[in-house]
Formats: sequence, structure tokens, C-alpha cells
Amino acid sequence: MEYVLRTNALKKEYKNYKALNGLSMNVPKGSIYGFVGKNGSGKTTLIRLICGLQKPTDGEFFIYGVSNRQKEIVKSRRRIGAVVETPSIYLDMTAEDNLKEQYRILGMPSYDGIQDLLKLVGLENTGKKKAKNFSLGMRQRLGISIALCGNPDFLILDEPVNGLDPQGIIEIRELILDLNQKHGITVLISSHILDELSRLATHYGFIDNGRLVKEISAKELETVCRKCIHITVSDTRILCRVLDESGIEYTVLSEEEAEIFGEISVTELALKLSAQYCDIKSINERDESLENYYINLIGNTTADRKGDKNE
Repeated sequence: MEYVLRTNALKKEYKNYKALNGLSMNVPKGSIYGFVGKNGSGKTTLIRLICGLQKPTDGEFFIYGVSNRQKEIVKSRRRIGAVVETPSIYLDMTAEDNLKEQYRILGMPSYDGIQDLLKLVGLENTGKKKAKNFSLGMRQRLGISIALCGNPDFLILDEPVNGLDPQGIIEIRELILDLNQKHGITVLISSHILDELSRLATHYGFIDNGRLVKEISAKELETVCRKCIHITVSDTRILCRVLDESGIEYTVLSEEEAEIFGEISVTELALKLSAQYCDIKSINERDESLENYYINLIGNTTADRKGDKNE
């Protein structure tokens, strides 16, 4: 698999504080990588290192296979567009003038492509309206369009939907999906809004206290968090027999409880069980969300660290 970004035992220390503590992660090319962690876990610190805003204390990272210790890392960084924390925009300028200014900063020879960028982010009709009069969602989209100047193929977004209203969140979501699916841009999203991230990400990296706790693809996560029917019956032995005859996957939890996976007809199941004098006491659908998965994962690692300290 080809990776846009790889980090190897990356560390960043500020006096007595370890913002990153041996972080190793891999962002596949073409992915939307959800970088998940609570505030202060090291997400923004990593982004700052990748973008060259700060230097690591130890360890190494690679952008398109080029190490940060090589001079060529400057060329690799040109393939990155980033919105770190808040969009860097000139509030007294129009959207078009903001893009022109970024073109000048990058030393681009002409303003060709600016109208296409504005259309891409849905700001083509803002005319002479200044950015200070934009909604938060419009400012965020303008920030993304500025990050896209220079045609990067790796986009880094730090909390892109933070503070946005529902309509703004939908607009940013659709833009990110469009950039990834239609334009082939790999996207790294740092976020703590897990419900929204679950609608976008193809891969996840979970960070806690400067360490990567887990990397998992969306497909693998879906398997772990798959939906099931939790059922309580008078006798799970009869339930197992009925489910086996129908070829339905299940897991027995106790003498009266079980979890059933896959699509089932509740009416048909109830009739078959009733015919064998087995009563259904309760039945409900369960679905572990990304949020629950994250809480269980981080909660377990926190408990492990406390256990290590007590030993």
C-alpha cells in the first residue's frame, strides 16, 4: 500500500510536557483519514510538525516517502494544503482577492484557476462581499479554497466543522467527499466530532496522550461495530437450533440471552420459537457507534496506564 504520510516514533516535547510521545501512524494514499483524540492529545502538534511550523524533538516522518531529515522535504510539502485551527483569511478582502493574494504568496504566474476554485467551494457568487461578512461555513470553505491553491494532492484539515451550524457541516462534508472522490485528494481530518467523522472517514487513527492507540480501516471498524439483534428468550438452546436451521449467525451470551447478526424476520422467528415452546422475553437492535468504540478504546488504555503506574 502506498502512503502519503508515515510517522515513526515521532516525539515533541515542550520543557516537561510531551505533546507527542513516540507516535507512529500511516495515512494511505486516496484515503480520508480521521485523526481522533480529545483536546490536548497531540493532534494539532502533529499537524504543525508535518506542515513545517515546528520541528520534532525526536523520531521521523515521511511525506510521499521523503523524510523530514532530507532537503527534499520542502518539495514534498508543496503537495500539501492545510487549514490549521482557524482559516487564514483576510477579512477585509473578497473571496477572489483572498485567492489572488495566496497565488502571489506561492509565486504562481497567473490567476488562472481562481474562478474554478471558487466554484468548487461554492463561493463563485459572493462578488464584492468581504470575508468579514461571511458565515462561519463560508469562511471555512474559503480557507479550504486557499489551501487548495497550488493544486495539492494532500489536504490537512484541523477541526473543519467546529462551531458550524447543521447546514455548514453538510456543506463541508460534501466538499470533502467531492475533493476526495472526484479529485483524488487524500484528506487528513483532525476532529472530535465523531458522528460527523463517521460519515466521511475511510481510515481512522486514535491518539491519546501523544501516542497512537489504534489504526483501523472503516471496513474493519464496521465489522467490529456491526449491528445485531439482542434477544432474551426462555431457552437459548431452542433459539440456537432454530437459528442453525436458518443459517443465521449468532452469539450466545447466557442461558437466556443471545446476539443475532444479519437480517431476520422477527415475526417468522417468533412463530418458530413459539412452535417449540420457547418464549421471547425481549428483543432490541444494538449498534455500537464510533463514539462508543472510541470511549471504550481510550478508556481501556487509560486504565492500563493507571495499572502500570500502580505496579
